[in-house]
Amino acid sequence: MLSDTARAWLDEALTAATARTALWELRFASAGRHCGPEHADSVRVLLLKAARAESAVLTRLYHHGSAAERRAVLLSLPSLVTGPEALPLVEDALRTNDTDLVAAALGPYAASHLAPHAWRHAVLKCLFTGVPVDTVAGLHDRARDDTELARMLTDYAAERTAAGRTVPADLHRVLALTAPTEES
Repeated sequence: MLSDTARAWLDEALTAATARTALWELRFASAGRHCGPEHADSVRVLLLKAARAESAVLTRLYHHGSAAERRAVLLSLPSLVTGPEALPLVEDALRTNDTDLVAAALGPYAASHLAPHAWRHAVLKCLFTGVPVDTVAGLHDRARDDTELARMLTDYAAERTAAGRTVPADLHRVLALTAPTEES
């Protein structure tokens, strides 16, 4: 729950975002300071939605923003972008080792738009960075009957075992999802 001061700040910020005044982007950047880090993601997403931020604005905010601001941009994608034009942002986040960005990048937008090869590598990235696979939107549907993902997971497990390392428990869960169903 936001404090009264934070709520008043948010109301002003939403008004600025709706009107698309220059102030709204400054408010976007300072959301964590005014509303607290625990509310920053949701406040920033609300501001992006209120401003009806288009791909060019999202791209600029992402590339000039802090990790927290980038995460909010990624979280807003399913609400604001219908086509694949924001995929470069998702791909950029997946190249980082920031587990919060990786998790945010694998939301519903990536589930709808990420190509199979890139998506498979993103699932593997989760496994070797410790991002819980439960954060991967659409995992059950995309993994079903995916023999290439099954091969990649099996190879990864064999490499870990040969090196004397543990195999992440999530790997076995994802591997089970790749099994053909009776429907297929």
